Amino acid sequence: MTIEIGDKVTASYKTGRYVGEIIDIKPKLDKAVVKVLAVIAHPRQGDLHAPNQVDVQLFHERRALAHTEKALVPLSSIKPFEDEIPDYHFSLIKAIKDQMAKLVKDDSEYAKLSYQKLEILLKGYEKNID
Repeated sequence: MTIEIGDKVTASYKTGRYVGEIIDIKPKLDKAVVKVLAVIAHPRQGDLHAPNQVDVQLFHERRALAHTEKALVPLSSIKPFEDEIPDYHFSLIKAIKDQMAKLVKDDSEYAKLSYQKLEILLKGYEKNID
């Protein structure tokens, strides 16, 4: 796949997935700088190095990347995006609620703690809607 500056793409960053625009390409790094325009999948909560674990030194509350925030993303995680780009705030709330709906069905300690962290984030996100 060939990408160019200005292309609309989906890109994974850490454990989240976003719709964005390519604003720079770093061929030597095999990465591109993506400006976030919408959220597809909210980042998972907890320690990235110990997924699904609660007995870790710090169980991180992970926010989604902000609207127009730039992320350096591996080219391998970038795919073309052809659809209409959703409103950032709408997509953020949908993504976090989708993740929360999946966690409700899981009785593990990880799911319970993740759900609690997402509830806190959701309240903050909803306060910031214009």
